[in-house]
Amino acid sequence: MSTAPSWSRRLLTAHWRRRAGAAALVLASLGVGAVPAAEAESPGISQDGGPSAHEKTGTVRRVSVHSRALTGNLEGDSPDREVSIYLPPGYRADRSTRYPVLYMLHGFTETDLSYFASDARTNIPASADRTLAAGTSRKMIIVTPNAMTVRKGSNYSSGATTGDWETFVSNELVSYVDTHYRTIRDRRARGLAGHSMGGYGTLRIGMKHPDVFSSLYILSSCCIDQNSNIPDTPEEIAAMQNFTAHPENYPDGPPSGIATAVAAAASWAPNPSKPPLYFDSPFVDGRLDPQVFARMTANRPLAMVDQYLGNLRQQNISFDVGDADKNIAANLTRLDAVLTGYGVKHSFEVYEGDHTNRIPERFENKVLPYFSKVLTPAGDRR
Repeated sequence: MSTAPSWSRRLLTAHWRRRAGAAALVLASLGVGAVPAAEAESPGISQDGGPSAHEKTGTVRRVSVHSRALTGNLEGDSPDREVSIYLPPGYRADRSTRYPVLYMLHGFTETDLSYFASDARTNIPASADRTLAAGTSRKMIIVTPNAMTVRKGSNYSSGATTGDWETFVSNELVSYVDTHYRTIRDRRARGLAGHSMGGYGTLRIGMKHPDVFSSLYILSSCCIDQNSNIPDTPEEIAAMQNFTAHPENYPDGPPSGIATAVAAAASWAPNPSKPPLYFDSPFVDGRLDPQVFARMTANRPLAMVDQYLGNLRQQNISFDVGDADKNIAANLTRLDAVLTGYGVKHSFEVYEGDHTNRIPERFENKVLPYFSKVLTPAGDRR
């Protein structure tokens, strides 16, 4: 039986700047390497000042990381991804200490700045500083990559159309962070978390890579079951067909009611032979195409769990959802039942709230204390 986590105590849409890589350093610590590009100063993000032994707040860097795994994606999204990185107080002063790392994945229509800008609702630097001061969390490095795409979100998946986001997150990004910062280079010191689309990415990538991430925290994950992000009303089906038949009539992208469905098809039904969208629509002549639907269903966590039970049993897993987030709450309750039936240890909580209204406090009061408990703590590892 699952239990709630025991260790207690919006959306901003930012346009990211694309930069060409400025260096050609091959990183080899995890296989496929990433090339570091220019470090950038961004509005609302502080840069390093002089070191101090009495720092009470962390510092934030925003860097650009070139991804070989994303190069050549058919959507034309830049392979140079901006990444926000929180370094805890004392990082610059004490050069002998190495730190665990939490990788936090943002949601649909968001960017890394949705968590790192000074006016962000879920403000990672401020939350980390507050919990450290209160003694409810431990020092860690926190990393959020920018996964905004032409379709407003990558779904952290892999395919010719969107690019190989799984490899970027689990391999290239981890390799970059381990190479450029004083991390504890061990799975036991790496956690993966995310909200909504980021929660899906946490489940998808996490269950495939227990050798990289020992611990997962999923907040209100989208896309859990086969019907997630599939148009289900006559109006939505018609809008999907109109957009896929004549994308040139939609210079600003698909109507908002089908935006997630379009992104899902691009992620899970790629088709290099179908320009300019490069994906198969799940609907043909108003009817669900069973082959395309099956391809998309294969990417749902509820369809993937059976394949990765051995991996999941190696990990610390926690997830939660607001009770007013009806469809997602129902799907995560099903996931809880499946994991419980298989005897996979995890914690699950349904709290009072909707999809977004309590995410800032959940991150501060649940996510940070959770990873402070389960990850290898910072220390001198010379």
